[in-house]
Amino acid sequence: MTGKILHLHQKPKTPGEFGLRKPLIESCQITAEGMQGDYNDYRTTKKNGHRDMALLVMPAETIDELNREGWPVKAGDMGENIVTEGIPYSTLQPEVKFKLGSSVIQISYECDPCYKLHSLPYVGEDRGPEFVKTTMGRRGWYARVLEAGEVTLGSTCELIE
Repeated sequence: MTGKILHLHQKPKTPGEFGLRKPLIESCQITAEGMQGDYNDYRTTKKNGHRDMALLVMPAETIDELNREGWPVKAGDMGENIVTEGIPYSTLQPEVKFKLGSSVIQISYECDPCYKLHSLPYVGEDRGPEFVKTTMGRRGWYARVLEAGEVTLGSTCELIE
């Protein structure tokens, strides 16, 4: 199965801000620690930089699904680093490997939604619990990096069997 990388998102450590709403970038280096230049506060402060959380991968089809349900989610809003197209959410399962550009990743586990999603302008505190419930099982998948490499917009995302 082969898809493509539709979006890449990265946000450096920004005092007073969550890592959500990551800006779009055109290319990046993927290292064992994750996307070069990206900062994930939860991974860094609570999980001691755990490498099973190096990247957050989300299918564009899931974002489209949330949009059809009335949530105006845009790529990068939920903290994802890599948005794929053509790779079904159900394919992203623990231990599955993908070649992304010249890097290789392995899915480690599903990302649970958290209260920081309440900070999205279309969610807020009042609708926060509803959005967290809606994104349960659809927040994306964490991945570890097996081989460092470069990834650009439009790079292939190929399932390795």
